[in-house]
This record gives sequence, structure tokens and C-alpha cells, in this order.
Amino acid sequence: MNTLESIGKMVALLGVALVCTGGLIWLAAKIPGLEKLPGTIKLTGSGFTCLIPVLASIVLSLVLTFVLNVIVRLINR
Repeated sequence: MNTLESIGKMVALLGVALVCTGGLIWLAAKIPGLEKLPGTIKLTGSGFTCLIPVLASIVLSLVLTFVLNVIVRLINR
């Protein structure tokens, strides 16, 4: 297989993954009350606000780990 073809496919897949990740982050910003959860770090400055949802990230990681483990076990059955 041509190496440029492989690189092109990889760049296209990374682009699709980046668009999907951006879309998920954009949708997550629409969730009301996310900044009021315990464990959320809010940094504000002149002209910007940055929210870092630490607890929500940990919970999401645990839930996704559980779901993906169940899916893999069902596939490998």
C-alpha cells in the first residue's frame, strides 16, 4: 500500500475524531448546572472563563469503563 495513501487515511480519521470530540464538548457545554457540580474548578479572568469539571470527568470515566467492559465481554463471548 502506498505510504501517502496510508497517511491520508490516518489524517482523515483523526479529523473525523476531532470533529466528533469537538461536537461532544460543544453539547456538554449546553448541559445546565454543570458548573455547579461539586469538584468543578472555575477559573475566571478578564474576558474569559474556564470550567474544569473534575468530578464529572471521573464519573464519566467510570461509567464509560464499565460500559465498554460489558460490550467487550459480550463480543468475546
